[in-house]
Amino acid sequence: MQFTRTLPKELVHRAAVAEVFLTDAERHGESEVMLAAQLPRLHAFYDDTLGPRTHHDPLLLLEACRQGIFVVAHRYLNVPLGHKFLLRSVEFEVPDPAALECGDAPTEAVIGIRIEQRFRNRSGPTGLRLRFTASIGAREALLARIDYSWMPPQDWTRMRAGQRDALGLSQLPVALPGPRIDPTLVGRRDPANVVISPPCTSGDGIRTARLVAETAHPILYDHWVDHVPGMLELEAFRQLAVTAAHAEGTVRAPRALPVGLAVRFRCFAEMDLPLECSTAPVLPGADIECTLRQAGYLVAEARIRLADRVRADLAGVGAGPGTHRSS
Repeated sequence: MQFTRTLPKELVHRAAVAEVFLTDAERHGESEVMLAAQLPRLHAFYDDTLGPRTHHDPLLLLEACRQGIFVVAHRYLNVPLGHKFLLRSVEFEVPDPAALECGDAPTEAVIGIRIEQRFRNRSGPTGLRLRFTASIGAREALLARIDYSWMPPQDWTRMRAGQRDALGLSQLPVALPGPRIDPTLVGRRDPANVVISPPCTSGDGIRTARLVAETAHPILYDHWVDHVPGMLELEAFRQLAVTAAHAEGTVRAPRALPVGLAVRFRCFAEMDLPLECSTAPVLPGADIECTLRQAGYLVAEARIRLADRVRADLAGVGAGPGTHRSS
């Protein structure tokens, strides 16, 4: 596989060429695809961390996998480029954190994809469940599974208009402003990369913060979408879980790595209504449970596992909540 140039940005739904991480794609049979990806040595969002950068952020590699869902649909299933896509669920685990250690050159990864399930209606295919195995050299760096669906743009426009009208919202969303937590408390240097408000903690250990959507963010909103993107929701879960774990002492620093994650998206997150992100009480050795709620509805729910970015702590990390080896 080649690592010399990126795939077309339109193919992976990116506006900026710099945000395209995939460099090649090959089909191997009816249900297998191989991707090549090059991870940047310093990324303005995923590599914004306090202290030394010892490891790539697993969410950077997950973003490369997410770009692969569009390649499979457009290039190999002939889904038109104008169709709209919707994440249903995302899960991953980091089986070998040492594979994510940063080097002196851009990291090259090979991502194997297997189509596990095809979803259809009377008009044809409407979605897929994909399993990903991302390897760096001879080591497995990330195992993931993504469920997603698509629809024609006219169906999307009709659906979204009806949903927003039912909530009493205008047709053109405008993100709500809000205060943001001190970036050092979520392991960040750049305040622009903070996506939650200062959290409140209840007497029973539940932490709650508002998700803050900034549509001018060049990466989280690489291109305009009329809702809160799924990857932004994942980041809100990560940042709130980090503050909770650090406050309870289950990680030593707020720049801990997510080494396991399982998220189910229940409905659209609107950017012009308050979005409440919460964590359940943190228990030693357990995954952190998170929810995202809006207007009385459960928008998304997640379980996340964190580990400190030091080799001793990461060496023994096993399967997280996103494990799928046995299925």
